[in-house]
Amino acid sequence: MAKTPQPRHITLGGREAVALTREEYDQLIASRRQIGGQSARVRVLAQQAKRTEQLLRDLEALIAAQGEGCSGKVRTSSTTCPESPATRTNAAGACLRCELAALLRRHRAPKP
Repeated sequence: MAKTPQPRHITLGGREAVALTREEYDQLIASRRQIGGQSARVRVLAQQAKRTEQLLRDLEALIAAQGEGCSGKVRTSSTTCPESPATRTNAAGACLRCELAALLRRHRAPKP
């Protein structure tokens, strides 16, 4: 790991200041650039997380607006859905809407 530079305190024009060597100053500038780049990446990730969260909220609202399906019960893959055959899409014949609702609930529940 790089040695932490120890600044030299000086007084310049009656004000306290810190003197750095050219190498220390270059390291400081490089660190600032790296932090700026990381900050920009974090900002982009935060925006993507917000958009994803909004997508999940919209999906939940859409599913809720269509009703819970299966008479309000989330069915397992081993049972059939009384909805129309057009809504059954997976190999087990379960209602896609019910499966999506269960998936969203499972992933939205706080982890212990």
